Amino acid sequence: MMTVQQQLRGTGVALVTPFAKDGSVDFTALGKVIDHVINGGVEYLITLGTTGETPTLSKEEKIAIIEFTFSHTAGRVPIIVGVGGNNTAEVISDLQKFPLDKALAVLSAAPYYNKPSQEGIYLHYKALAEASPKPILLYNVPGRTGRNMSASTTLKLASVPNIVGIKDSERNNDRLLASLALWKDRTDFSHFVGWAAKSTEALLKGSDGIIPSTGNLFPKLYQDLYKAVHVKDIKQAHSFQLISDAVGDIYQSGKTLGSSLWALKYLMHAIGLCEPLVLAPLQNLSNEEGALLEQQFNRLLQEN
Repeated sequence: MMTVQQQLRGTGVALVTPFAKDGSVDFTALGKVIDHVINGGVEYLITLGTTGETPTLSKEEKIAIIEFTFSHTAGRVPIIVGVGGNNTAEVISDLQKFPLDKALAVLSAAPYYNKPSQEGIYLHYKALAEASPKPILLYNVPGRTGRNMSASTTLKLASVPNIVGIKDSERNNDRLLASLALWKDRTDFSHFVGWAAKSTEALLKGSDGIIPSTGNLFPKLYQDLYKAVHVKDIKQAHSFQLISDAVGDIYQSGKTLGSSLWALKYLMHAIGLCEPLVLAPLQNLSNEEGALLEQQFNRLLQEN
């Protein structure tokens, strides 16, 4: 039987949650997004990651999304379910109540806002691992949580039973590479890079896979990038990375307008996947602002 580490290799996508104009979950669009990324060659999906706007979803909506994702995916690729938060007891309750029977693993972001110490982060994840019916993937995303999980804390957690890997969205190159050096020769703990701009470099240094938000838009691009590194076609990998960086620049330019996630959804709308709608407190912007993004996007498509 294959281990979780053996099953999770290559490219995954943390799915967006499409919404209808009344703010309800658009399950028809969610099905289209799932088909799009699977047809693009990705090897696993993450449902209810923070890209899915989980802080603004009700528990009932989360359960419905989990069940729909399992049903629509129908075993085509493994599914990881995001279950996280800054209330340790509540996350444990969710782990025990959510329908996780068909999940391969759980992805849990480090606690946000509370700014726990490194020992607090360790104890939080240790408690989750002891309670979870599925293996745990750590998620280090300091730009969102206000705390960076240190390499030493991650190494300590790697020895906790039921913790099998980490998605690392560390943007500091030195810290990212220092963490990667710890896992280079390990087969019992997997590393996934979550920051698209670091994809090629992290893979070359031993990362097991990539989980970029913009994989919702261009899943094949990231799978091709991963494969190029895997067969040591470094020139081709860097050419894919340049395209990825151009996509990322458009995506990140949404921040100057109000929301990079809105920008991602607007570009997904441009190729017919979902409405460009986010939930408050994120901001839905005007069609005029979206048109500026779309012009950049179309220029990129024409050039590549």
